[in-house]
Formats: sequence, C-alpha cells, structure tokens
Amino acid sequence: MKNFGKVAVLLGGKSAERAISLNSGGAVLASLRRSGINAEAFDPAEKPLHDLESFDRVFIALHGCFGEDGTIQGALELMGIPYTGSGVMASSVGMDKWRTKLIWQAAGVATPRFELVQENSDFAAIEQNLGLPLFVKPANEGSSIGISKVKQAGGLRAAFAEAAKYDPLVIAEQFVGGGEYTVGILGDRALPIIRIIPANEFYDYEAKYLRDDTQYLCPCGLSIETEKKIQAEALQAFRVLGGSGWGRVDFLMDAAGKYYFLEVNTSPGMTDHSLVPMGAKAAGISFDDLVLQILELADVK
Repeated sequence: MKNFGKVAVLLGGKSAERAISLNSGGAVLASLRRSGINAEAFDPAEKPLHDLESFDRVFIALHGCFGEDGTIQGALELMGIPYTGSGVMASSVGMDKWRTKLIWQAAGVATPRFELVQENSDFAAIEQNLGLPLFVKPANEGSSIGISKVKQAGGLRAAFAEAAKYDPLVIAEQFVGGGEYTVGILGDRALPIIRIIPANEFYDYEAKYLRDDTQYLCPCGLSIETEKKIQAEALQAFRVLGGSGWGRVDFLMDAAGKYYFLEVNTSPGMTDHSLVPMGAKAAGISFDDLVLQILELADVK
C-alpha cells in the first residue's frame, strides 16, 4: 500500500450540513484506520487551519459552504497540502447551482429550464413560464436544504422566502417527473447509475438521511446502451466544470426518456445512506477500497 503519511479527515465545519459531514467524516476515518492509515479527525470549526500543516494529505469530508465551495480548497492550495476532490474553481462553481447551469447551457449539456428568483421578481410570470409544479432551491446549499415544491399558483413567493433563508441566490426550476437518478464519478470512470425512488414526494432531506423506505435501484432499470451513454455524458458534464478526483452527478428523466443533468456534488456524502458508496459497491468496490482510491487521487491542483 502507498505510504500516505499522516492524513487529516476534514469533517464537521460550519455549514448547515455539519451533522451530515460528521457522519461522513466518521465513516471515512474509521475506514482509513481499518486500512492501517495514520488518520485523524480535524474539524475546521474547532481548530485553526494552520494546524493542518502537520499533515501530509487531507481527505475532505466537509459538505456545503466553507468545505465544498472552494474556500477550504484554496487554503489547502496555499499550504501546499494534497487534498481529495476537485480544485478551487470546480468546487466553487459546482456548489453554485445557478452558475453550474449557465456553464452547462453554454456547453450544450441538457439541464431543466430555470430562472433566477429575487425579491422583486414577477412571481406569477415565473410560475407561468416554468409551469407547475416547479422546484425552488437555494443556489448554494446542498442536501435539499431549503428546497420546496410549488404545486399551486401563487406559491412561489413563500417558497422563495424559505430558500432565501439559506442563500441570497435562489432559483426556480422546471419540474421533470420521469425519475431521479445519480451517477458517481471516481477518477476517470463513471460508476453504475442508481435510480432513487423516495417514499416522500421528492428526494428531500428526510428521504436522504432519516428514512429507511427510500428505494435505491442498481441496476437502475435503463438499458445497457442508455446507461453507458449517460455515464459518458455525466463524466463530461463533471469535467466541463473542471471536476476531478471524485464526485457525483445527479440527473432527472422525463416520461419520454429524455434526461436532464441537475447538479454536481464535488464532496459527496459517505454515510450509510450515501450514493457513491452504493454505486461503488455495484462496481465491485468495497467501502474501504473506495476510500483508499479517493485518497490515492488526492493532489495539489
């Protein structure tokens, strides 16, 4: 096994996803120790970042702001410490759903129609343009925090107010109702696609982390040819944003079988409900091997 030296597992942090990050980081830390790696937990909300200078490599298990948005990546770049996942630009852009969509549009990547929503927006016109139902979400938050499904005319204003609690940048997005899917990225390969069937109305925070009745189908039910095509396009959609190392690309499919890429996650969850470990397992990669492969890909961007 490669000598990774002393490894810091970044977990916790200051974002709204702190609790999830503690779970992810705890699972990663336990895995590294099972593999004989000299690893320690490091919570940047509780320790000064310059303490990381005593480590040889960093596994980022932070989610949300100040961990997934390029800020911690920039600090690690300045210190010259190799770290897992994407670099500063891709992390920052990937965290911002609005700018991700703008780049995808420019690159010809299919994504659901959307509009930026502000306090002075014409809410009725947005509802009319995108149709109902539609989704409203903070542009810079993860784990479905602050997201709402607007099903009745006049509901956009309240959904905007809820999303704006978490981020000043809010987007409204076309509803695509043929199925929710995700594909993990590991190095230069796309992992098997997973179809997500929530018991809730959509794949919200509760369905992701608290419920045990969310269904995850892998094989996902798509034809082999369709799956290979989407995997290749997901990898390209990830790379268009500058993504590297590992990550996850979510997409939706409509009733006619057309798919739309929804967003990327440059620091995916590693909990017992998490999707990248599920996809890796379907590809014959154990959780411990997945963690080691991610760590192997760590570098200074």
